[in-house]
Amino acid sequence: MTNDWVHRTIGPWSGSLLDHWAFPMGGIGAGMMCLEGRGSLSHVSLRHRMERYHEPLTFAAIALRGRPASARVIEGPVPRHRIFAAPGGGLGCVGKTYGLPRFTDVTAKAQFPFCRLDLNEPEYPLEVMLVGWSPFTPPDADAASLPVAALEYTFRNRSAEPIEAVFSFNSVNFLVQEPGRQIMAGQQGRGGTDYGVTRDKDGFTLWERGQGARAVRTAACRISATGGDVAVNPRWFRGAWYDAQTVAWSSVEAAEPVDKSDYDDDGAPSPGGSLFVQLRLEPGEHRTVTVRLAWYVPYSDLRYGAEPDGAPQVYEPGPHGGTSRHLMTEYVTPPVPSAPEDCYRPWYASAFADIDAVSTYWSRNYDALRRSSLTFAHALHDSTLPDPVLEAVSANLSILKSPTVMRQHDGRFWAWEGCRDDVGSCFGSCTHVWNYAHAIAHLFPALERSAREAEFTDGQNGLGHQVYRLSLPLRPALHDFLAAADGQLGGIVKCYRDWRISGDIDWLRKMWPSVRSSLDYCIEAWDPDKRGRMAEPRHVTYDIEFWGPDSLTMSFYAAALAAAIDMGAALGESVQVYRDLLPAAVGTLEGELYNGEYYQQTIEWKNARRTDPTGIVRHPKAAPYSPEALSLLEREGPKYQYGSGCLADGVIGDWMARASGLRSGMDAGHVRSHLRALRTHNFRPQLQLHVNPQRPGYALSDDGGLLICTWPRGGQPILPFIYSNEVWTGIEYQVAAHLTMCGEPEAALDIVAAARRRYDGRSRNPFNEYECGHFYARALASWTLLQAFSGARYDAVTRQLHVQAGGEWASRVFIATATGYGIVERRGGQVSIDIRSGTIPIDAIVFDHDPS
Repeated sequence: MTNDWVHRTIGPWSGSLLDHWAFPMGGIGAGMMCLEGRGSLSHVSLRHRMERYHEPLTFAAIALRGRPASARVIEGPVPRHRIFAAPGGGLGCVGKTYGLPRFTDVTAKAQFPFCRLDLNEPEYPLEVMLVGWSPFTPPDADAASLPVAALEYTFRNRSAEPIEAVFSFNSVNFLVQEPGRQIMAGQQGRGGTDYGVTRDKDGFTLWERGQGARAVRTAACRISATGGDVAVNPRWFRGAWYDAQTVAWSSVEAAEPVDKSDYDDDGAPSPGGSLFVQLRLEPGEHRTVTVRLAWYVPYSDLRYGAEPDGAPQVYEPGPHGGTSRHLMTEYVTPPVPSAPEDCYRPWYASAFADIDAVSTYWSRNYDALRRSSLTFAHALHDSTLPDPVLEAVSANLSILKSPTVMRQHDGRFWAWEGCRDDVGSCFGSCTHVWNYAHAIAHLFPALERSAREAEFTDGQNGLGHQVYRLSLPLRPALHDFLAAADGQLGGIVKCYRDWRISGDIDWLRKMWPSVRSSLDYCIEAWDPDKRGRMAEPRHVTYDIEFWGPDSLTMSFYAAALAAAIDMGAALGESVQVYRDLLPAAVGTLEGELYNGEYYQQTIEWKNARRTDPTGIVRHPKAAPYSPEALSLLEREGPKYQYGSGCLADGVIGDWMARASGLRSGMDAGHVRSHLRALRTHNFRPQLQLHVNPQRPGYALSDDGGLLICTWPRGGQPILPFIYSNEVWTGIEYQVAAHLTMCGEPEAALDIVAAARRRYDGRSRNPFNEYECGHFYARALASWTLLQAFSGARYDAVTRQLHVQAGGEWASRVFIATATGYGIVERRGGQVSIDIRSGTIPIDAIVFDHDPS
């Protein structure tokens, strides 16, 4: 019915593969709603927080004139698990569409940021195609941050007779109806706010309005349609029990548009609204009705991070430096300040005055935004990547549509690690988690640079100590806990990467003093003797501290030193101390930590300059050392180490360096040996007999996956680091990309395919790879698979396209730069680039010969 889908897609999904299928739509930091695999809306999260179980009574329908019992909700079969297990199931699924007639078959596919559902029913004279999308326009972050989504319903008459039909879109006021709360006519809004439904020219607006401290409840969502004359009913029946939805469905069945004005001021407001479009279709003809959704929620009650006023502003790296308490405010929602301006406000609230402005912009620019988004979708999917790899890259871009990512009023980026069911999970653009997430750096480089600027200004003090959780709204942080070694060192490498992507030497010059201060702090805190050996305790992404040199942080150390040497040299700065340290750090990795097969950890703690392991307070879940834990400490050292283990993140610094156009200095043969050991020892085709007393939901039973750590040579601690028995997709993609970069694409493909099989829709959402929360940021490590399988990287500093000689694992692969994107193609030793959007100035194509 349309040629938009002639290019390669991911999928298809049908039957039980749609049970947990939910495709996110919305803008970067602008709120989200998901189009479910059956055609309904769920996860409606417009108030700057996840609302996992917000599945309001909102539905599209079609009814044929003159044909009794022809009315259908434009949805497929209800997944069986929803009947009882979903919230409200014990009450019989109040406020759901589950009991309404629907189509019998659905097939879905996706081409981010678009998804398509084909709905069918034997003997029904109409075929229905539903396309859901929202703008995604690299490198233009503003257009990709709009609080909007679209649903395009296309109907084709497959009968031999003309058909007259009425399409409708119907919705309760879901700004008031929230999970577990069904509004009834006559009720007030939440907290005494007003609410209602207002008629517009081509649709209706749902709204709620608050005052004073309750201004955070102020919100509006406009639903409009194109594709024919639109009739509007903003006056749903007011009554009790199920009156409103019963009468609304009666209007659908009647196949006659209902057109009314707003209620006069005569009591309770309308609980919902509907719009109607009449259709006439000749045999074989098709028509499209587009439903546009735009929303505006200018305030929130989100404020995270401790206030520094009156508190110590330094973190001393001396002998007592580890005793400070850690204010883990991601576990506690702070009190709501009296003024909404003290809390997070979205970027779009600065760009647009109200819902009218958003809706008008969406309407006027719809076609252009669709073309731009479609150009990106076609370019991303026009590749020869293996199916699981393309799926991992494409599906995980949905994270950028989710409430995991935020964009505050001044346009700067901020993010959670992921989302719990009703709020963000683990606040503060956590540096060691977002180390893995390379997608924004390539697709929206200016947005990524705003994250670097926040880390190195708001998050860093005069000593160079950097917090790994930034406050929201962004403001100077309280430095009251250990820095995260992987996060802080990784940030230095990311500064290097962002400079090479942007080519902006002035930006690098501005950042350099803070970068240098950060690296000097890392040396003083963890390698105070300047031996190239990080022996002091270091906080890492596993929420623990490693004691003694380990390859995870040492590989980051080597990469950060290499990055600083190159950045400093470009600026004419003296970097001799870093030049002296780099070979020493590499020497520690190769001479001490490499065991002949893989890299490991040397556990040492009694001679550490910092406080002993019992003095570091992590968070409320960390109990003090018990007598039995103290006994264990004497026998094998601090809790939560890995020692002789084979760690999936064991050479992550080298992956970070390669993905950034840098060489860490590590022995390429040893790195490859470590990665091969991971494939041999850590990868499990199925986990039926695997012991995981930690969090097994990510991978279990007949799932396959890559374990975070194993001990093939023995020596597993009684209490290894927490999470060591788990499987995280972000680490799987990091390892898979690194394997491919080192010439092992077959092993990489095994890992990626196993990960995507876990997210096939049967038990997990293909667009929601979770870890400590839904839509978890670490999964965006999948972006580096593009670079790994193509072997191509663009350097804006030198205006060169770098291609890895012998690294052609896919002949056509998408590439994104700060100024445009396109397709890199390699044929018979020849390289070309097909620019699809913007410009990519290339002075030379350079073939890099990898020493591995």
